Amino acid sequence: MTLTFSSSSAATVAVAAATVTSSVRVPVYPLASPSLTGFVSFRLTAKKLLSPLRSRGGGASVRAMSELVQDKKSSAEASIAFNDAGESSNTTPSELNHSRTFLDARSEQDLLSGIKKEAEAGRLPANVASGMEELYWNYKYAVLSGGASRAEETVISNMSVAFDRMLLGVEDPYTFSPYHKAVREPFDYYLFVHTYIRPLIDFKNSYVGNASIFSELEDKIRQGQNIILISNHQSEADPAVISLLLEAQSPFIGENIKCVAGDRVITDPLCKPFSMGRNLICVYSKKHMNDDPELVDMKRKANTRSLKEMATMLRSGGQLIWIAPSGGRDRPNPSTGEWFPAPFDSSSVDNMRRLVEHSGAPGHIYPMSLLCYDIMPPPPQVEKEIGEKRLVGFHGTGLSIAPEISFSDVTADCKNPNEAKEVYSQALYNSVNEQYQTLNSAIKHRRGVEASTSTVSLSQPWN
Repeated sequence: MTLTFSSSSAATVAVAAATVTSSVRVPVYPLASPSLTGFVSFRLTAKKLLSPLRSRGGGASVRAMSELVQDKKSSAEASIAFNDAGESSNTTPSELNHSRTFLDARSEQDLLSGIKKEAEAGRLPANVASGMEELYWNYKYAVLSGGASRAEETVISNMSVAFDRMLLGVEDPYTFSPYHKAVREPFDYYLFVHTYIRPLIDFKNSYVGNASIFSELEDKIRQGQNIILISNHQSEADPAVISLLLEAQSPFIGENIKCVAGDRVITDPLCKPFSMGRNLICVYSKKHMNDDPELVDMKRKANTRSLKEMATMLRSGGQLIWIAPSGGRDRPNPSTGEWFPAPFDSSSVDNMRRLVEHSGAPGHIYPMSLLCYDIMPPPPQVEKEIGEKRLVGFHGTGLSIAPEISFSDVTADCKNPNEAKEVYSQALYNSVNEQYQTLNSAIKHRRGVEASTSTVSLSQPWN
């Protein structure tokens, strides 16, 4: 399918074949009246945000989650108090009437019995309930294997909030718009995701490649220039891994990155609460476009709306967009079991390049590489059905970026546009793969910073 934008900066683009995971969005119920500010602070204070985000100890994780829960509880109480005063409120009733089964949990038994209770009451479908219980055991094992202090408490704290958000999403399903902005208030889903994912990262065995380039990106974005990150895609935790590995040096990147996200992360009940905390440009992946023939036309129209949103953003300048042009998560080689970046779809790469060139604002395309599949590995094969089994692990992770790759420089000797499209896409892929091999050497082969090469300088910005 081909889409044509008719504005002066229009570019003809095909439906994006890319998808980026790990961010989900849950319903948000803002209290619109300014007079409510006396009852509740809509944003976590700087003290609340910085302390847990900069620390990797179990205690910080527990504090962060307890603050999120308290802010959510305060929001509801503030709304009730306001209504009792005879004023009106725009708070959605479902948030106030929402079951507190999981937020009131204080032990593992409370959580597991809570799942059974909500399922028996008909508020949780059987498949969602079983998925939640399976996720609990996998998450517990992963966090405990990290050896952090107060790990048991971290598990209970993090899973109680995660289950609460999942239940709320089932009770009152959230519908994503073509462009979803991260929900930060009254409940801060961005912080929620970080607090949940942080205990799964082995920071001692994690690395960032060419960290200084990320600082350069921030400068360009603040100057109104557009940045496109062309990357592989490994797990639903990818966006959180990017933010967590960069938060000590470039928190701006994590908070402002916009992820091109497939429909699976905005429809799966267990995944949606995590996507709420990210900025998403929602598309239907080419890999799943024809799963249901009756929905093909709807999916194409939805992608048209999303691409128009993206074009509008780029025209405004100062955008940071991350896309995985493989159209899905990486998978291991079935013969060797070795993981590698999935090949790029050259049309997706070319579409993004043309959108940037026609935006009217200066634009740059950078190759970026991620290694984090062990945190939340995908199923061995691509699945049609929503509701995949979710494995969780505690492992080292890696993120690397290389200098901008210029289309004109790489394709100077090409004889026609089709050849240029393929050559440029391959140049980006080769860089991503090269960086990936360096990260793999550092993390999987335990070489650490000694795995650095002439093109990839590894470091740990949080140390």
